[in-house]
Amino acid sequence: MTINEKQDEIIDEFDLFDDQLDKTQYIIDIGKKLPPMPESAKTDENRIMGCQSKVWLDAELQGDTIRFYGDSEPTAQVSKGLISLLIRVLSDQKPEDIANADLYFIPRVGMGNLITSLRAGGLASMIERMKAYGRAYSANSVQ
Repeated sequence: MTINEKQDEIIDEFDLFDDQLDKTQYIIDIGKKLPPMPESAKTDENRIMGCQSKVWLDAELQGDTIRFYGDSEPTAQVSKGLISLLIRVLSDQKPEDIANADLYFIPRVGMGNLITSLRAGGLASMIERMKAYGRAYSANSVQ
């Protein structure tokens, strides 16, 4: 699936909920399905700065696509759900597609109404880190 197909799928899923609390619970439930990240990868280098809680993100190039891995501290269930959503959309995509992705699903599902301003800053940091991986791997493949 393309990035936009994955985003459209998420928008459709969130459209099933009318209540903001139900949407927040859905984000938490999505996070619970994220495979655990190895403890050895939970380093300061992989930590997303700007997040209200501890969130880690790592990536590796597999063939011509990037695979992302993420996790958060156990008490940060919403943050884990957010990183899980981003991984779902951007993982297994080409680096240049990740670097240039327009993540329109975030405003379309009403994320601004679901998360605090501190979490919004963390979400922006997560997105920037993922796009930075896209730019870095894209630049490496050109050389």
